[in-house]
Amino acid sequence: MVASEFLSVEVAYALANEQVILALKVEAGTTVEQAIRLSGVLERYPEIDLTKNKVGVFGKLTKLDMPLRAKDRVEIYRALIADPKEVRRKRAAEGKRMKKGGGDLEPSDPQGEPSDEVGPG
Repeated sequence: MVASEFLSVEVAYALANEQVILALKVEAGTTVEQAIRLSGVLERYPEIDLTKNKVGVFGKLTKLDMPLRAKDRVEIYRALIADPKEVRRKRAAEGKRMKKGGGDLEPSDPQGEPSDEVGPG
C-alpha cells in the first residue's frame, strides 16, 4: 500500500481592510477549486462566487481545475470597483493630468512644478 503524498498550500483572499491566508495540507493532485473549498474560505466569505471571481496562483490567472504543486498560494480576486482604463479616459476627457504617484496636478500648474513663485519686490 502506497501512502498518499500531501502538499502544503495556501489559500488567500483580501478585502480592502482585511486579508486572510489559510494554510492547509492537501493530497497530491488536488485542484485549485478543491483547495478553495477545503480551506473553508467560502463559508467565511459567502460573497465569493467561483463562477464570477477570478483565481490565480502567485498572481497568475489560472483555471479552477488546475492541479496544485507544493507551496502554491491560491489567490481569489475580487471584482474591480472601477475599470482603470475607464478612469484614465474620464480624467483625460475632463482635461486633468496626473503627476507621478497618481495625484491630480493643480489646474494652475501645467508643468507639474510648484507655483510658489515670489514676484519682484
